[in-house]
Amino acid sequence: MSSSDPGRPATERLFAAVLPPDAAVAELRTALAPLHSLPGSRDLRWTGPEGWHFTLAFYGEVPEDVRPELEARLERAARRTRPFALRVHGAGHFGGRALWAGAAGGLDTLRLLAERADAAARRTGLPMERRRFAPHLTLARSRGAADLRPFAAALAGFEGQRWEAAELTLVRSHLPVSGVPGERPRYTAVRAWPLGG
Repeated sequence: MSSSDPGRPATERLFAAVLPPDAAVAELRTALAPLHSLPGSRDLRWTGPEGWHFTLAFYGEVPEDVRPELEARLERAARRTRPFALRVHGAGHFGGRALWAGAAGGLDTLRLLAERADAAARRTGLPMERRRFAPHLTLARSRGAADLRPFAAALAGFEGQRWEAAELTLVRSHLPVSGVPGERPRYTAVRAWPLGG
């Protein structure tokens, strides 16, 4: 649990995501290996393969007593969305802050699933920020402003194998403990629902 204040309800930091299968993760891992020898790579905090996911909706701190309703609504969202083809494709960066790999395939269905995951939270009463959905897997982050263009360019031509996205997953995020060098966020799948019911 994230909240330890006895006066407040227990909470968990949660988000909805589509997780890539092991084969897609292995493929991307191989493609990323040469980037670790580029100048400036040691200044980046690289995410581990266990942290790669396409975030559909970020919920933040969700009270424990709200989670059952959120899960019921996510299950409905999954049931109403058919499985779709997806692959990891290309790369880009958010300014000098984050390097990412993109997606290709059934992006319209991926966006629809993201809208439904967002709506599930809103109907549950969770406050949600309005953001434009940009499907990506975060590969590395920079502590300051870094020139991520060479990294994005090196991975720009990456074309992963096609796979079927067949599950919606609720994920718990465990933030790093302050002051522990090199510690990264950890992610735990809480529940998963098959698409199409």
